[in-house]
Amino acid sequence: MLISDTIAAFIDEMLNDCGGTLEIKRNDLAKRLGCVPSQINYVVSSRFTPERGYIIESRRGGGGYIRIIRKVMSEDDLLMQMFQAAGESLAEKDLYSLLDTLYSTDLITARENRFARVCLSQTALAALPKEVQNAVRASSFRNMLLSLMQ
Repeated sequence: MLISDTIAAFIDEMLNDCGGTLEIKRNDLAKRLGCVPSQINYVVSSRFTPERGYIIESRRGGGGYIRIIRKVMSEDDLLMQMFQAAGESLAEKDLYSLLDTLYSTDLITARENRFARVCLSQTALAALPKEVQNAVRASSFRNMLLSLMQ
């Protein structure tokens, strides 16, 4: 398991234990997990995003902290937020992040996750000009989300 996976799992477990709101000190958590504080920042900024249903507050400095709040959202609210996040252009890595959120919130199955990844991958869109691939990926993903909303 990668250190970023370990950090994310640890934070997620702490969020569960704290009822969805957690305040942590970067340095303390980094020492506890045997990593550098910048790795904590990376995991928080990449895995605990608004698209995934989190609010992040941060204060830097000696007494600095990161507050992570798990938003309680309806399925439709989450799907609409993801629809907006997809926008007009969607890179493959951003698609994967959104699909992971759909899977982790049980809005799609593991099989549907794999299917969407394959259908919207760089390989699948390779016949299209590079300058339109991200736009086609975003449009296709938004249509998938619309089908989940019905």
